[in-house]
Amino acid sequence: MIRPLFALSVSALLVACTVASRVETPAAPRVAIPAALAPASGDPPALRLAATGVQIYECRATAGASPTWGFVGPEAELFDAAGRSIGRHGAGPHWQAHDGSRLDGKVRARANAPSPAALPWLLLDATASGPRGVFSGVTAIQRVNTVGGAAPPGACSADTAGTAVRVPYTADYLLYSAAHGAP
Repeated sequence: MIRPLFALSVSALLVACTVASRVETPAAPRVAIPAALAPASGDPPALRLAATGVQIYECRATAGASPTWGFVGPEAELFDAAGRSIGRHGAGPHWQAHDGSRLDGKVRARANAPSPAALPWLLLDATASGPRGVFSGVTAIQRVNTVGGAAPPGACSADTAGTAVRVPYTADYLLYSAAHGAP
């Protein structure tokens, strides 16, 4: 009697976990992307990635000035539309797919995010490197729909110089391909 009851309990728990894992959190309302961030091609994005991670800042002392928060770089996991991890985003900035393909970015334009606590939105020129893969053919990247990630409010002090702070953020990265199709 106990074994069938245990098996039934485990089955019910597995079903509940499966259903719970498929429940999506409500998406934040999307704001129109400023025209200044439009890629030159005017094509729709070939790939949309969601990023979840941190922006890292360091309290830096400078001669003759008050210490300030300096940007170090991002550390984020990248997810495709199905919620599967496809790579990482890091300093440089760069985007590294699990298949080895890589993008290096250079900021071309920026716009303030709708929230002052969020990172600015960006348009970046992208250069692909590494083997052919999911990021092959990508020529431009937009960072939009940012939440969090801005430098800590207020100044740091001489006592905290050298201290790093990891500020949580999320963003959407829209990847554009010169090939007019999925990279």
